[in-house]
Amino acid sequence: MVPTNRVVIVGGGPGGYEAAHVAAQLGAQVTVVDSDGIGGSAVITDCVPSKTLIATAEVMTEVTDAAELGVSFRDAEGDSAATVVVDLARVNARVKALAAEQSADIQRRLERDGVRVVHGRGRLAGPQQVVVQLAGGGEEVLDADAVLLATGAAPRTLPTAQPDGERILTWEQVYDLTEVPTSLVVVGSGVTGAEFASAYLALGIPVTLVSSRDRVLPGEDADASAVLEQVAVRRGMNVLSKSRMESVTRDGDVVTVTLTDGRTVEASHCVLALGSVPKTEDLGLAEAGVLVDEGGFIRVDRVSRTSARGVYAAGDCTGVLMLASVAAMQGRIAMWHFLGDAVAPLDLKQVSSNVFTAPEIATVGWSQQAVDNQEIEAEVVMLPLAGNARAKMQGVKDGFVKLFCRPGTGIVVGGVVVGPRASELIHPVSLAVAQSLTADQLAAAFTVYPSMSGSIAEAARRLHRV
Repeated sequence: MVPTNRVVIVGGGPGGYEAAHVAAQLGAQVTVVDSDGIGGSAVITDCVPSKTLIATAEVMTEVTDAAELGVSFRDAEGDSAATVVVDLARVNARVKALAAEQSADIQRRLERDGVRVVHGRGRLAGPQQVVVQLAGGGEEVLDADAVLLATGAAPRTLPTAQPDGERILTWEQVYDLTEVPTSLVVVGSGVTGAEFASAYLALGIPVTLVSSRDRVLPGEDADASAVLEQVAVRRGMNVLSKSRMESVTRDGDVVTVTLTDGRTVEASHCVLALGSVPKTEDLGLAEAGVLVDEGGFIRVDRVSRTSARGVYAAGDCTGVLMLASVAAMQGRIAMWHFLGDAVAPLDLKQVSSNVFTAPEIATVGWSQQAVDNQEIEAEVVMLPLAGNARAKMQGVKDGFVKLFCRPGTGIVVGGVVVGPRASELIHPVSLAVAQSLTADQLAAAFTVYPSMSGSIAEAARRLHRV
């Protein structure tokens, strides 16, 4: 007897493994085809490794700023310690170990749920069949009632800027470094570039950030970007705005970044943060009737359906919003939809995101740019963290809370938090946006005194209208 609700998932990242958990919970027979390691790039080469590296950078920043709080460091002879140094080999060994441990943990959870994991590369042989080139050799054909494609994306490179894995690096290759670079150029000022530039600067490495735009993080809140750039420059970063990279070359131990205006920047290492390209080649998409856009990203609707019946897609290969949390939700939504469970279409206006720089930048809902462009009418309050009692105690001078609410109803429709652990502070704003709470309701909830979250309630109180 042929089992019903056979689900085959191609890709073991957040979109794939979260979908597998949902499908298994709802009684489906689930197979995950994985070629890169369970957890995907999010766990093995991207989110988990980069945020582990950033955690070390945060400690370095706190130690460096400790003198303001009355903490000093002495060496064995009792003399004042002037510098803090990092052992990059140990840091990267820890990064890799944590990534591998997380990957293994996810695979154990999948197996505990009864999910079969097949190691190999899968491609569609029609909308209801996946052919797997097994990692150990040979081939396996998997029939499916539904297929979810969650193959992810890879770092974008250019013919004039080819990584060598030693001194010219993509963000996936930096964890092989065993010695601290004497200097570093980061090309690209989007989220990935800004995060690595901020982290390596905190680790004590001279950093030059090459930005083709007029400001760092052009896709983020302009006020937040301004704060981050001011802090980075104050801490010693060299930010080259409106500077487009022409090429990156290496001569021995020297890497040269040539700009389109003829200027050059030399360093011992270069990190390329040029965006991502979807891993959708040779997946049998055209033969199965799955449409892609001009960038090669798989087209999906808000319940993760592709143009082919029974074929869904989730995560970075769709290009919808390249966040692990969005990939996971797309995967869950796909399985809820296919298996007939209650499902709400993906709503990007409820997605909270974070840039793990120093300070962090967290956002949710409608943006300042949307308000300025009159896409939505909203009242705006921005409250600096410098006046917050807890911030003063911790020596925090940079950052702010910004809230957007609808005039008349007072419903909170968006927010921005810039400061330490902004990724944690954005949650009450996310709840307000998701549940259509008013600014008065957000303000009425008790906050601890003293706390950073008190500034969120205070900003909400300032939006009160009689």
